[in-house]
Amino acid sequence: MTVDLGDFDPTLAGRSVVGRVEGGKLKPYFRRGDIDGGVLAGRGLELLWLADPLDAFMLHIQGSGRVVLADGRATRVGYAGNNGYAYDSIGAELIARGELQPGQASWTDIRAWMQANPAKVESLLAVNRRYIFFREIVGDGPVGAQGVALTAGRSMAIDPRYIPLGLPLWLDTKFPGDDADAPLQRLMIAQDTGSAIKGPVRGDFFWGTGDEALRFAGRMKSHGGYYLLLPAGLAARIATN
Repeated sequence: MTVDLGDFDPTLAGRSVVGRVEGGKLKPYFRRGDIDGGVLAGRGLELLWLADPLDAFMLHIQGSGRVVLADGRATRVGYAGNNGYAYDSIGAELIARGELQPGQASWTDIRAWMQANPAKVESLLAVNRRYIFFREIVGDGPVGAQGVALTAGRSMAIDPRYIPLGLPLWLDTKFPGDDADAPLQRLMIAQDTGSAIKGPVRGDFFWGTGDEALRFAGRMKSHGGYYLLLPAGLAARIATN
């Protein structure tokens, strides 16, 4: 159950809490560790089972994805809700523990550590209490907050408090990782949002699906900027205000 706190106190407009009703009271929803530990088992809520728990965790981070089934068919899943907790970075946790060095906590580094320390994976994943729930998507996807299918290399998630969905942007940044010297400059469309996308100059680049997309997405933390492309009349009015 999601509660809009602004309905109860106008000073809390825009804030909400997610919980579950138990004994007539609203209580915090189950955390990731609880859910992975089986607290929801036996209710028939599962959509799919993944072969690799690390892939499942990455799916939770991305919020949507493409799943290849055992018979070779593929299906898509998209974001349906969350358990109300903020995202806690397991990369930052590994750095705090001294397991990884600052600047060396990309998804590739995190995955390599997990594969080398399988007995510690469950407790590490539980550090991120946030849990994402999914729905199956029929047709093209993933579908962003604008309600349309995202386009690899052209769709960007933004903070809608500063940039309206559907607005074209000219992106000026760098490719991540080993390609860091190569400029990444292109026309993008603001088509999605995300819980970690906060601030006027903060965006999430949609790389698409597949191994190459994962390689770029797992390393993407490039600095840069973007230009908002507005009709001339509107831009002139904004400039004078």
